[in-house]
Amino acid sequence: MEKLYIPSIAKAANCIKVLDFKQEIPDLATLTPPQGQITIQHCGNYLSVKAQAWAIVTLTCDRTLRQFNHRLVVDTTELIWLADDPDSADDDLSETLPPNGYFDPVTWLYEQFCLAMPFPQIAPDAPARVDMALPHDANTTQVDSRWGNLINLRSQLAASE
Repeated sequence: MEKLYIPSIAKAANCIKVLDFKQEIPDLATLTPPQGQITIQHCGNYLSVKAQAWAIVTLTCDRTLRQFNHRLVVDTTELIWLADDPDSADDDLSETLPPNGYFDPVTWLYEQFCLAMPFPQIAPDAPARVDMALPHDANTTQVDSRWGNLINLRSQLAASE
């Protein structure tokens, strides 16, 4: 998708440009190319930008540290103020572009996909919680191997006391 000259959006039928897309977005790591539709409407002193899009991403579970695939969905609307002076923008409209400038749909989509990333990233099959308690007996055979170094350090500290 190419950048759109903002006055050309105003000259389009009903002042609306509709972009269907299925393409890679630079710096956005996805398993499938993001796809969907963006509708940009020129409303005089602002743009109304709507997107419905999706892609599959691989995330790392914050609980189990295992990777899992996640369908990332963007279904959003944003108003972008058109003003030569960004400080003159209305408080409710945070983004500003010059009225004779360009709107970059690829950059805008990248930002929307980043905002749609889940936080925290928890796999659907992750346990409700992870038991973080260390066993009282360092010789217990059922110790999760990830705690091994910590148990050894605890034993060394106890021996040096």
